Amino acid sequence: MLDGVSLDQLRTFVAAADEGSFSAAARRLKRTQSAVSETIANLEAQLAVTLFDRSARYPRLTTQGGVLLADARSVVGAVDSMKARAKGISGGLESELAAVIDVFFPIATIADVAHQFRAEFPATPLRVYVEALGAAVQPVIDGRASFGLVGSLPTLPTGLVAERLTSVEFVMVAASTHPLAQHSGLIPREELARHVQLVLTDRSDLSTGREFGVMSPSTWRLADLFAKHAFLVSGLGWGGMPLHTVAKDIAEGRLIELSIEDIPPGGLKLPMSAIYRVDDPPGPAGRWMIDRLKDCSG
Repeated sequence: MLDGVSLDQLRTFVAAADEGSFSAAARRLKRTQSAVSETIANLEAQLAVTLFDRSARYPRLTTQGGVLLADARSVVGAVDSMKARAKGISGGLESELAAVIDVFFPIATIADVAHQFRAEFPATPLRVYVEALGAAVQPVIDGRASFGLVGSLPTLPTGLVAERLTSVEFVMVAASTHPLAQHSGLIPREELARHVQLVLTDRSDLSTGREFGVMSPSTWRLADLFAKHAFLVSGLGWGGMPLHTVAKDIAEGRLIELSIEDIPPGGLKLPMSAIYRVDDPPGPAGRWMIDRLKDCSG
């Protein structure tokens, strides 16, 4: 019966799909492989649907399993969110609130909310880190930050909950003196590849071996968004920037928004989310700040 489907079964289903094997899911859940296999089999029986094709060496999601996986994630995520809210309601106030902010998130919004935070929680010190890519996630994993606001990594490590907040407009720009600024019409990718692209580098190991938005084989890497901005204005290369950080430069002619093949006019929308650990959700102050940022960003 569907009423008998448990949260544990859904968590096991999600873990098996994410890890790619029942044995890896067992290690993640700290169980035996047989226990994971039995849990999945019981779930399939209750749903009357085969979730995994077991004919190969490793189980593969069936078409039906892929459809139901999205529902399972939604249920598990909703429960985790409810638990976080419950902790915020019933738990004690944090002695200090530490948060890590993706460098792409508008810092003016953080400052506005910080004013309200000081009035709401006058005895709670606030510690804010500003990082990019995996370095905006690592402090949450390590427990150095109660939550993070992230948008640079397309996938999150397991054990984290994400709550969508808003989107940030992201545009490709170059100095008005840069050769790409003189290009008429859409700029093909082969033309971009002839010029140095300025790219943010990850101060953590979470994105090792992966590239995000890199279109040129020639790159200069900077660990600071302000340094990247200065290099762009100086004409040392081209690259992507959050629109709110370069809108004035574009309006005053120092930077030119590039029209690039396969990128829609007006740039890209980068989703931003609040993240925190499933086993250590934010307390009252952190929960208040996440909800206030949702209100301000909506």
